[in-house]
Amino acid sequence: MASQLLRLAEEYGPSPRESEVAVNPFDGLPFSSRYYELLEQRQALPIWAARFTFLEQLESNPTGVVLVSGEPGSGKSTQIPQWCAEFALARGFQKGQVTVTQPYPLAARSLALRVADEMDLTLGHEVGYSIPQEDCTGPNTLLRFCWDRLLLQEVASTRGTGAWDVLVLDEAQERSVASDSLQGLLQDAKLENLPGDLRVVVVTDPAFEPKLRDFWGNPPVVHIPREPGERPSSIYQDTLPSDRVEAACQAVLELCQKEAPGDVLVYLPSEEEISLCCESLSRKVESLPLQGLPPRVLPLHPDCGQAVQAVYEDMDARKVVVTHWLADFSFSLPSIRHVIDSGLELRSVYNPRIRAEFQVLRPISKCQAEARQLRARGFPPGSCLCLYPKSFLELEAPPLPQPRVCEENLSSLLLLLKRRQIAEPGECHFLDQPAPEALMQALEDLDYLAALDDDGDLSDLGVILSEFPLAPELAKALLASCEFDCVDEMLTLAAMLTGGADEAWCQARGLNWASLCQAHKLRGELLELMQQIELPLSQPAFGSEQNRRDLQKALVSGYFLKVARDTDGTGNYLLLTHKHVAQLSSYCCYRSRSRRAPARPPPWVLYHNFTISKDNCLSIVSEIQPQMLVELAPPYFLSNLPPSESKDLLNQLKEGMTDSSAGSESSSAQEFRDPCVLQ
Repeated sequence: MASQLLRLAEEYGPSPRESEVAVNPFDGLPFSSRYYELLEQRQALPIWAARFTFLEQLESNPTGVVLVSGEPGSGKSTQIPQWCAEFALARGFQKGQVTVTQPYPLAARSLALRVADEMDLTLGHEVGYSIPQEDCTGPNTLLRFCWDRLLLQEVASTRGTGAWDVLVLDEAQERSVASDSLQGLLQDAKLENLPGDLRVVVVTDPAFEPKLRDFWGNPPVVHIPREPGERPSSIYQDTLPSDRVEAACQAVLELCQKEAPGDVLVYLPSEEEISLCCESLSRKVESLPLQGLPPRVLPLHPDCGQAVQAVYEDMDARKVVVTHWLADFSFSLPSIRHVIDSGLELRSVYNPRIRAEFQVLRPISKCQAEARQLRARGFPPGSCLCLYPKSFLELEAPPLPQPRVCEENLSSLLLLLKRRQIAEPGECHFLDQPAPEALMQALEDLDYLAALDDDGDLSDLGVILSEFPLAPELAKALLASCEFDCVDEMLTLAAMLTGGADEAWCQARGLNWASLCQAHKLRGELLELMQQIELPLSQPAFGSEQNRRDLQKALVSGYFLKVARDTDGTGNYLLLTHKHVAQLSSYCCYRSRSRRAPARPPPWVLYHNFTISKDNCLSIVSEIQPQMLVELAPPYFLSNLPPSESKDLLNQLKEGMTDSSAGSESSSAQEFRDPCVLQ
């Protein structure tokens, strides 16, 4: 086997003089001239020196686990997958394809495009990618890049995944929930369907290497040599700027006026600030007295979609890429020579005690700061302007990024873990154990949704919920629509809630075409899944009063945990599950309506999101009748609500409805309590 690898490694990289006879071992076609151009670039990467060492460890390591440790820009995300494909090819792809996980869908797509180009193969055939609402693979796909959360969903699903020769978990230092969970499942050998000789490659930043070494029991580590040359010079400001966007714009304009060679990468905390910066720079660079073309300003964040490819295109003009934490590790941008770093990130952190998200503006980790500065490496080295004092990160920044498993709602994760017959999620081997209260709150939510049986295992309904790529409460609402004959409308709502456009953007422009396309694809996937499970469908009936009530009932069936009541008639909403007061979003149609024609806000609403911020905002809401809540929410949920005037009102409604007919339309909750349907 070792000799096969060596022979393949020598053949898969012929010199241009041999191009007349050399063929690509993956498709049997002659290599193109483009292949040789890219091969020279690949061989200049720091990781190339570790190629044979990596292949040797992949073949000979008895544990099947190899760690790869290297700095950003060393080439690990593009070269490791190709070498794993060579390894699998030498064994004849006995167990299946090579799958590479990425923490962000954009990274999976862009890497697949680049690697297919470097391997001289066709995207969607031998090399492909799988991300939400976009599966660019085929029956002949040998190397697949995949969003890690999608792979975790596949692993837990009855649709299953099958067979891998090599599984590569890339960018492990990003600490995504799915990546941490996959490592825990693999380490605990809970994936019974995996082949015994599966190879697992975990790729990470050097700062995270010691923790992974301990977690995996000291497996072999392939260290990527540091890139030769001087490190970029870092310039720190004396104080934090009062206006980050303006400070970043001014720094970019000064670089452009100096006409220092190389592209510019700007780090800001949030997508809102990225948009503001791009708009401001696009106006200002046009008036700069430059000899060449004005710089091209490009945003890079998850909502960019296909436009992210412009970041990689060769241009005559200088590129100014404005981004946030997305580009800390997952994107290689070789043309960057200047970095402007705000040193901050805006993250949503879930608080299980009040079932709400906080928007937290916080310092990045020391690991992220180092990665950002190294983006400016090159010949000659560039510069990194830090919009903060040097003491800022030294005193306030953690050494590594925060593990997302300790900051997100774990209901969806526990649903998948339960699907893998992990009876006690607390026993799962996480890299960092979530807080017990976060696990308990997630289990409580699943119990309220009737996803668990009396023994704490998945109920029949829970099994169905775990099949859907939706939040559990939304999946429950979609299933409830089967009972209320509003499946067509709920499919659209579920797709829009999952892949819908940003509210502020839609407010200003009417519609977001990319988000609508994404929602359309997701709607098709959900419909296909419901047909596979043989759930009853219904014809569209949108517009009638009955249809509106049916939609409300379906939503209440899943979203009863997210209900609020206007306590004083002025829009101060008290959340039922805890005593927090919130207001409707400024983009909410109920508030827009009241500005045009003043009217009392809806007394009772259910909401999709609640974010703790300066205005404690409820976003994406729908008016409901409290009678629906009494009918459709589990009785033990209502009895467990904290004492409040709202709870008293619900109890009065419940007492007044006890004599109503069990067969009446208003008492249709009795049908819901059939355990085979929606209990």
